[in-house]
Amino acid sequence: MNRNSLTFSVSLLAAAVAAALPLVATAESGPVDLDEVVVTGTRTEVLLAESLVPAQVLDREQIERSQARDLIGLLRGRAGIDVGNTGGRGKLSSLFLRGAESDHVLVLVDGIKMNSATAGMAAIQDLPLSQIERIEIIRGPRSSLYGSEAIGGVIQIFTRRSDAPGLSPHLTLGAGSHDSREISAGFDLRGTRGWLAVHGGYESTDGFNACRGSGALFQGCFADEPDDDGYRNVSLGLRGGVQLRDGLELEGNFLQADGDTEFDGSWTNRSEVRQQVAGLRLRHAPLDGRLELNAALARNQDRSDDYQGDALRSAFVTRRDSASVQADLRLRPGHLLSAGIDHLSDHVDSLVPYTVDARDNTGVFLAYDGRFGAQRLQASLRNDDNEQFGSHVTGSLGWGMALGDGLRLAASAGTGFKAPTFNDLYYPGSESPWLQPETSRSLNLGLSRTTASHRWSLDVYESRIDDLIVFVYPPPDFLGVGSNIDQARIRGAELTVGTTLAGFDLSAQLSHADPRDRSAGVHHDNVLPRRARTSGRIDIDRAFGALRAGVSVQGTGARYDDAANRVRLGGHATADLRLEYALGREWTVAARASNLFDREYETVAWYHQPGREYHLTLRWRPLPR
Repeated sequence: MNRNSLTFSVSLLAAAVAAALPLVATAESGPVDLDEVVVTGTRTEVLLAESLVPAQVLDREQIERSQARDLIGLLRGRAGIDVGNTGGRGKLSSLFLRGAESDHVLVLVDGIKMNSATAGMAAIQDLPLSQIERIEIIRGPRSSLYGSEAIGGVIQIFTRRSDAPGLSPHLTLGAGSHDSREISAGFDLRGTRGWLAVHGGYESTDGFNACRGSGALFQGCFADEPDDDGYRNVSLGLRGGVQLRDGLELEGNFLQADGDTEFDGSWTNRSEVRQQVAGLRLRHAPLDGRLELNAALARNQDRSDDYQGDALRSAFVTRRDSASVQADLRLRPGHLLSAGIDHLSDHVDSLVPYTVDARDNTGVFLAYDGRFGAQRLQASLRNDDNEQFGSHVTGSLGWGMALGDGLRLAASAGTGFKAPTFNDLYYPGSESPWLQPETSRSLNLGLSRTTASHRWSLDVYESRIDDLIVFVYPPPDFLGVGSNIDQARIRGAELTVGTTLAGFDLSAQLSHADPRDRSAGVHHDNVLPRRARTSGRIDIDRAFGALRAGVSVQGTGARYDDAANRVRLGGHATADLRLEYALGREWTVAARASNLFDREYETVAWYHQPGREYHLTLRWRPLPR
């Protein structure tokens, strides 16, 4: 796509969002839930409309309505989010939140940290949507509650569980372009004192040629492999719990996703991966509601076996064991004090030896949430004692005021830190043991309005990151050597609108981030790589009796693929069309055409993105009984 076309596309997105603002005041009654809560931003329940930090929630209904094929597609273009993907389904993907690095985004699955202790970021490309019930997106630093990695924000994924009484089964079948196939099924069973959820899924695709690199010219993936690069994923999710007595609950959860992905490369071209999380939580909440205690044990394991053809080239297993205790004390109505301790133990088992392969971290935090008339105050403070890097203190402070008629003004400030990963420090061939933790400080100012008919928000922010870790690649070193650059500065703004107009459900989001290298070196004032500075997304849906139709338009501006800002990737805009028809009370058929105009674009240099694709889905879900 040429520059003029992209400029028009992004301008169209911006104009549509801006046009929606004056209309929301006269919108018809829409789907806004004033009682919707979010827990990730404070580690306690807070009404989404009253959150002092920017937050967004995607529930199961929205996931199914979007007909997104994977988590990357579902999140792409949402407020503050940009993604980089290396060639389609199941391929390595980076998620950038508010312009921060991909390993600055903490990903939780049912409260369990999923970020790899070696790679740093979470393998979100291997988390199937069929296993997800709800997603909470928190934009801005939350290290004062969660410790390392939560510099750009937190994304928490809740696996499937129904609160409907009785038995709730479901079945989904699907097929589409590139010989893609999927099947998922499961059930939820809830009684008076116990519940059980079992969900399984399988999906596969033959894919397309992921990389246009050249082995002879040492470009891209350094390989000439013009073949289709497929992907397969098998997943199992379990959740169950029992009410031991009034006010005392025990719950366990387990999720495993096994992926097999093909790609192009000179050293490896296929990976077998496993993402696994398991947890056990005990909750004690006496009926008087003054005190709640939560204790949890959990394990996250990610495994990767990498092959060149049938020859095993590398293998590693990262294990993160955690234990936590949290107490929430209601001092008086409108005032909540929380305190907790988190212990994390990381271990790496690899075919190639790491100089150091284990470390522990213990974090202690204290948080306060209080109301003073129309005003609200939130504060938190945390100290993390890392076995390798000593103590790091982080904090956050938030203030909000209700201005009447659903209008709210909020301001927040927070600090964060991230410890270098084992790969940063000790990956064989690119060891950089001198690296220090990255630290950050951020400010956010937001204005929002939430009513029964609409919701909109406008946020502006600035983040400064010290000792940002980057890798340089002096010839002929292809592995790179780590370095802490002096500083990065990110300034940005986000506008979101959600309403119903003339029967049309409208969701519009526009983001601008300016992530700059502020070090004194040769890259001073360059844009940080692989992040588009402007992005937008519009989702429009409407029901016509048993038929529901929708369209999604996404656009991003140009980005640079390298720190030197020499490799420029043009912006792009795509449109998706979807239809859904209820065959009865239990059966639904859905059809989707993605990238309707067959745009060619890249989010990572040399790696193709999907062209026009089609998908057909059949869903069965009887009413609970």
